[in-house]
Amino acid sequence: MASYFTDLAQQYIDGEWRPGSGSWDIIDFNPYSGEKLASITTATVDEVDQAYRAAARAQKDWAAANPYARRAVLEKALRLVEEREQEITEVIIAELGGTHLKAGFELHLAKEFLRESVHLALRPEGRILPSPVDGKENRVYRVPVGVVGVISPFNFPFLLSLKSVAPALALGNGVVLKPHQDTPIAGGTLIAKLFEDAGLPAGLLNVVVTDIAEIGDAFLEHPVPKVISFTGSDKVGRHVATVCASHFKRSVLELGGNSALVVLDDADLDYAVDAAVFSRYVHQGQVCMAANRVLVDRSVAEEFSEKFAAKVRSLKVGDPSDPQTVIGPVINSIQANALSNVVEQALAEGATALVRGSINGNLVEPSVLTGLPAGSSLLRQEVFGPVAFIVPFDGDEEAVRIVNDTPYGLSGAVHTADIERGVAFAQRIDTGMFHVNDGTVHDEPIVPFGGEKHSGVGRLNGETTVDAFTTVKWISVQHGRSRFPF
Repeated sequence: MASYFTDLAQQYIDGEWRPGSGSWDIIDFNPYSGEKLASITTATVDEVDQAYRAAARAQKDWAAANPYARRAVLEKALRLVEEREQEITEVIIAELGGTHLKAGFELHLAKEFLRESVHLALRPEGRILPSPVDGKENRVYRVPVGVVGVISPFNFPFLLSLKSVAPALALGNGVVLKPHQDTPIAGGTLIAKLFEDAGLPAGLLNVVVTDIAEIGDAFLEHPVPKVISFTGSDKVGRHVATVCASHFKRSVLELGGNSALVVLDDADLDYAVDAAVFSRYVHQGQVCMAANRVLVDRSVAEEFSEKFAAKVRSLKVGDPSDPQTVIGPVINSIQANALSNVVEQALAEGATALVRGSINGNLVEPSVLTGLPAGSSLLRQEVFGPVAFIVPFDGDEEAVRIVNDTPYGLSGAVHTADIERGVAFAQRIDTGMFHVNDGTVHDEPIVPFGGEKHSGVGRLNGETTVDAFTTVKWISVQHGRSRFPF
């Protein structure tokens, strides 16, 4: 694993590994031990330009290549991920504090999305449409957009980079990837190495490790990329969308959430507890789909809360390299301090702590809070960490109102013995995704993934990925002769 942090701590531009020439270094730390893993000099505006220009040059031949040849590269990349699974797991544990369970979850999904990308290479289809003009044939071609800029987050960096990079390449595009500063290897240069070893032509995929303090909006404003795929917070997403719109670019935005897991009065409580604990605490709660709020019908709230709190107390907190650990560190001290403030604010507003975890460095033990006032801002915002709010409600109508009382609309779940009652409930929730008798954290390669309201614009996965990274072009052919009025 050490070689990954030594060899891959560089920029990858136009098929070359090289240092950046920026004015400062990004230091990559292990969030659990504080160990320095790597130091990467930032990429400059000029290097971002070089990356985009390289992608644009290489993309022409790539788009013209036989799609079966593109598919072969994706197949090789998938085989390499399978062969290097242990090393990638170690990178995820060291760089972002992911547990073995979390790393396995991320790698499983990454392989599934790579398998789907293999098929995407052959997916685009043209159409021939009728015309009201005699002798005319209308051909509609599905073509790559050209170059896609990808900005990925720190929480699932390997998966969420691949989720845009792989299909964009499969569909004939070039790509420039900017990983999060806290995960430059797992979310960036590791992926470049995989595709380089898989035989991807030089220049098609570029990775620039940098920060807005160095490049400003150059990554977004550059004239080459036609689509920007961004995964991150709604605050940054709003800025990305604004800049893209002002430069006539398309943006695909996968943003934050404030999901609710709802337990109705007829639910299987033991099963609902298991689903809710996983949905809130997987990867320390640093998941956009995590169940920030656990809503429970008042008739079963006391029993559910006791079981939920007991299970949370049993979760092992500590070193993510220990296979028994369930909750490792959050990504950095900024996140840890923010979570401490959330708990303090909730208690100051009158909440009761059923479980109150301590904070030791970046290790944030889980907390379970209830009795938060209905008007609290904490119930409407995203909390990115292991803090759960249990909210009792009286009947389905009130539950629907509470679930929808947030600017976000990404995921959610409802538990009930009556499946159709659950589906009817789900249909009333303003989200892009909702699950009956399951957790809130799900992603599948062919099902549209995305949110409503502040949780994003656009969808990815399956056919929606084809829509995101291609465009349509109309070419008409007049087999006869048109008549012109003059």
